[in-house]
Amino acid sequence: MPKETPAFKIKNANLPLFVLHAMTPDMAQFKQQLEVHLAQMPDFFASAPVALGLAAIAEADATPDFADLTRFMRQRGMAIAGVIGGSEQQRRAAQDCGLGLFPEARAARKAAEPEIVVPEPVPEEVIEEAADALPPRRPTLVIDKPVRTGQRIHAEGGDLVVLAIVNAGAELIADGDIHVYAPLRGRALAGARGDTGARIFAQCMEAELVSIAGYFQVFEDGIPAPLRSKSVQVFLEGEQVTLAALTSVR
Repeated sequence: MPKETPAFKIKNANLPLFVLHAMTPDMAQFKQQLEVHLAQMPDFFASAPVALGLAAIAEADATPDFADLTRFMRQRGMAIAGVIGGSEQQRRAAQDCGLGLFPEARAARKAAEPEIVVPEPVPEEVIEEAADALPPRRPTLVIDKPVRTGQRIHAEGGDLVVLAIVNAGAELIADGDIHVYAPLRGRALAGARGDTGARIFAQCMEAELVSIAGYFQVFEDGIPAPLRSKSVQVFLEGEQVTLAALTSVR
């Protein structure tokens, strides 16, 4: 008999994933603050897989109503895929609602005993499969025209460079860094797939909102005076979005 053509293939994949960490067991407060966030950035989670981080509430007596929470998130365009961390009871409840259970990589690393391993040559087919599983790094997206109010530009899998003004009400999103060599008056969201090392560079900072890896800062009263209309970089310090002046080196 001829060999049947395989109908599927299973591979490990290092794929981008948002982790939405629950910092309180009070799901009413959680949903209310998430609603505010989504109102400010309605497309931020659009079509991206999301895992719910439970480590901060693992010791709490309460177990979230995952059926209600899943329904709430999916109605708002969030593709919740599973949970990370949490107590056994919380993880069991999540599983009963059809959510996946992601391993806690950090905890697993701490638990592992150090050992000296003599590496063996890796077969070529294993290297090829690992390369196939990596998300592709795309070329930098360069925009040389003004970004209009209401326009949204997303540099998937790479950096975004804008050489013209970004008007108020416009939105820039990049999985990597964002560089704007003109006034930045709209919104800029770098590290959109969770890269906490991503940065935003603006020649003239007048943004409405900036975000790094899901941590964001809204400027309802405008950029602070010492940095307004100046060359500024934006980056994360821990979980704090930080703005700092860019100074030229001579």
